[in-house]
Amino acid sequence: MSALGTLSGGAAGVSGLIRLRRRVAPALAAPSHHAAGTLNCAALPDAAPLVWGRQLRPSLLLPATLLPSSSQGARRHTPRRPAAAAGEAKSVGFLEKYPALVTGFFFFMWYFLNVIFNILNKKIYNYFPYPYFVSLIHLVVGVVYCLISWSVGLPKRAPINGTLLKLLFPVALCHGIGHITSNVSFAAVAVSFAHTIKALEPFFSAAATQFILGQQVPFSLWLSLAPVVIGVSMASLTELSFNWTGFINAMISNISFTYRSIYSKKAMTDMDSTNVYAYISIIALIVCIPPAVIFEGPRLMQHGFSDAIAKVGLTKFVSDLFLVGLFYHLYNQIATNTLERVAPLTHAVGNVLKRVFVIGFSIVVFGNKISTQTGIGTSIAIAGVAMYSYIKAKIEEEKRKKSA
Repeated sequence: MSALGTLSGGAAGVSGLIRLRRRVAPALAAPSHHAAGTLNCAALPDAAPLVWGRQLRPSLLLPATLLPSSSQGARRHTPRRPAAAAGEAKSVGFLEKYPALVTGFFFFMWYFLNVIFNILNKKIYNYFPYPYFVSLIHLVVGVVYCLISWSVGLPKRAPINGTLLKLLFPVALCHGIGHITSNVSFAAVAVSFAHTIKALEPFFSAAATQFILGQQVPFSLWLSLAPVVIGVSMASLTELSFNWTGFINAMISNISFTYRSIYSKKAMTDMDSTNVYAYISIIALIVCIPPAVIFEGPRLMQHGFSDAIAKVGLTKFVSDLFLVGLFYHLYNQIATNTLERVAPLTHAVGNVLKRVFVIGFSIVVFGNKISTQTGIGTSIAIAGVAMYSYIKAKIEEEKRKKSA
């Protein structure tokens, strides 16, 4: 069974930052009155919408005794909204009227881009087996995409200082290490086995929370991880493509992403998710350059590039590298944006289903063969991850309700 690269942990790298940003978001101040009939406009965070509509009618701002009496022939004048403002309200109304449709579109694009990325990434490894360099290209294309987006103001670049850089650097360092080791693993073993090993990431996360952070992990969470460990063990015993390079790198990736989650909880920031992911990608790119040069640089210069060009041609080689990097960045960014639109439980379940989709499509596209025991073990592991994600999300939801 051939390997297939997937880096679903990319979006999860900033999910902790997003959740914390939600928790520390300041509450909107209620309007206050300094004196009778005088409204403190500074206390209204959304003062702009008050320009048009019933909010400016004197009956809402002045005492009744100060209102002029209307004559019989007087005509009431009601301000009208400009055409542009009316168009904007209509557009916003559509998004608010069909939120499920918009959220469904985000999920569809998340799955679609992830599957396309995985298929293309595997095809590249079939004729260009250099995961360190390919990992670097993923980040290079993503950083270029971010720089172009900033240059046109979509989104506007958020300023960064030394304090914020110190907070984001450990997150980006773990993201870069996990990114490279994930690619090495997916290039070395079959996609189903690689994903099965990656399913152990919640186990490492729970262990780090319990023994490193000193936070008590509920027994129900530990119990839900038992099927994950059992499933991985069953799949490993009969996996046809098993090798230690893929297994060890997948485990290193799990550890790296676990520490990334820990540092993400410490790196609280009010910056939007798009800018956070852009800065993490830039720092991770710098981190990934040295190992790519050291481990694969000489071989690439001697015969790596020339062999790939001889097999598929220069145009296809360059276009494949560009597209795989673009799809990698876009699917991670869409996954991050989707997290902002849905509850953590919905996102966790969606992430598990995405893993199932990737495994299924890889088997169909590449004709991967798996033994019966491997298939059963993989199914058990995925079911355990789904159970763990559900229980964890419910526990976090109860904590938020109690703290509210």
